[in-house]
Amino acid sequence: MIHNHPSGDPSPSRADIDITRAIIDAGKRLGIAVHDHIIVGTSGHVSLRAKGLI
Repeated sequence: MIHNHPSGDPSPSRADIDITRAIIDAGKRLGIAVHDHIIVGTSGHVSLRAKGLI
């Protein structure tokens, strides 16, 4: 998954983390794997997997 933060700060919000975990849970039930969630901002990008958040 990937999305952008128009504010420019790619830091994941609590809502980003929560919805990612919910999508991962739903995907498991359907046999779909979510490998990562990347957030892009003007100052770079953040991988939730690399941060240990998923």
